[in-house]
Amino acid sequence: MDSLKDPANDRYVKTLKPPPHRPLAKNLMFPDKLKNKPDWKLLKDHLQKEGRIAKEELFKLVADCNKLLKNEGNVLYLQDPLTVVGDIHGQYYDLLKLLEPKVGGNPETTKYLFLGDFVDRGSYSIEVVILLYAIKINYPNTVYFLRGNHECRQLTAFFNFKDECLYKYDQETYEMLMDSFDLFPLSCIINSKFIAVHGGISPDLKSIEDLKKLDRYHEPPRSGLFCDILWSDPVDQDQGNLDGQWKGNEVRGCSWFFGNEASNKFLQRNNLISIIRAHEAQLDGYKMHRWNGGQDFPVVITIFSAPNYCDVYNNRGAVIKFENNTLNIQQFQYTPHPYLLPNFMDIFTWSIPFVAEKITEMLYNLIQAGEQGDDDEDINQEDIEQFKILTQQNKQFNKQQSTGSTGSTGKSTEKLKNKLKFVATMMKMQKTLREQSESIMKLKGACPDKRLPKGILSAGKTAITDALADFNIAKTADIVNEKMPSQAQVPQQSVSIKKPSNTVQNKKK
Repeated sequence: MDSLKDPANDRYVKTLKPPPHRPLAKNLMFPDKLKNKPDWKLLKDHLQKEGRIAKEELFKLVADCNKLLKNEGNVLYLQDPLTVVGDIHGQYYDLLKLLEPKVGGNPETTKYLFLGDFVDRGSYSIEVVILLYAIKINYPNTVYFLRGNHECRQLTAFFNFKDECLYKYDQETYEMLMDSFDLFPLSCIINSKFIAVHGGISPDLKSIEDLKKLDRYHEPPRSGLFCDILWSDPVDQDQGNLDGQWKGNEVRGCSWFFGNEASNKFLQRNNLISIIRAHEAQLDGYKMHRWNGGQDFPVVITIFSAPNYCDVYNNRGAVIKFENNTLNIQQFQYTPHPYLLPNFMDIFTWSIPFVAEKITEMLYNLIQAGEQGDDDEDINQEDIEQFKILTQQNKQFNKQQSTGSTGSTGKSTEKLKNKLKFVATMMKMQKTLREQSESIMKLKGACPDKRLPKGILSAGKTAITDALADFNIAKTADIVNEKMPSQAQVPQQSVSIKKPSNTVQNKKK
């Protein structure tokens, strides 16, 4: 496809190729009319250049993939060799790295299992879905998806996937993709010894048959087995100890923490050796929960495949590679991506802090009433003394006022001083906001409801830098975003589709 033209020859970064001028043509996306499969390699390169596909082609792509998803059971059965992938979260350029032969493996020759959370948080979720659906259509017997907790209407409306759909396409596209996510399988048995889910196990999960009986073709509920396999977490304790087998998961606002006792009982009852799951960011991209002792096989393995999560975590990504009944971890670093303003913000909204700083500066000078100030943003004793002199100069006028004017003058002076202090503080905050705008945007992306921690602006540059410094600080700041939104926080909608009559619940691969 032709790149965007530059007739004025004023493109600022000449070394960066401009994005494609138009959506990928249908005859290029589907070159073989007989096979009717998308050219996923061309599509991969097109999307990497920030290209788009037409809405009509997107709907066809999803419809073709839906036919495959409908015929897969709640529980998949796979054998190695196999690459298992954790959360991706809209990080398209990291997905491209993951699909390289030296990391996850070439999709032409590699069997893949994705554990969900394809969308939200990152800015390229649409591109992730398009590419993976195209690969799935080309290799239906070697590429598989499980549903994550973010593949639902509640979270995509609360986070940014719905906004991305509306920005790049429209509401109809968003609803079509939500219906497609309702088709994703829920779990997988690997080599007859491992169970893979997105989140974890549940008090309601006694056997694999319980998973097969679930009706998955709708929005996940806020409690119960369907909820738990998407939301539950292993307890963060070296021995996996809990008071009892289960503990309410206050971090998620739903579901459970499970420990060593609950895990071992489930695994022994079902003749399995380990639980493989995603759902939690990890500094190294993975975590081995060796609750039975350092020499034993991990009871739970967490895998996370979104390096430098949200552009602030500074973590590695990782995948699990099964081959010849052995398990290996392959780590990888993040890949730089094209810069986008947060939440698909336009340039006018982005420029508000610069305008606000200038307006605040003007207001500050007006309140000083001609006082000769310096460049200091803080109010010091000299400022206050000068203010007193100005007040004294108006004393004669004040004496002519009615009785009680002295008290009134004192109050007016105090009000003006307070205004001056307030505006000076605002100037300092606005200057910080302007000078540190990029760091602030990154920090807001990792904070609850995209709000900065209280007092961070008035504390200045150092506090912002420290808040972005390492994985643990970023994870602590982001912890509220790990919680299921309350029903009041998201649009009330519940869309379900009729369960296909030809669904195969025990299909083995």
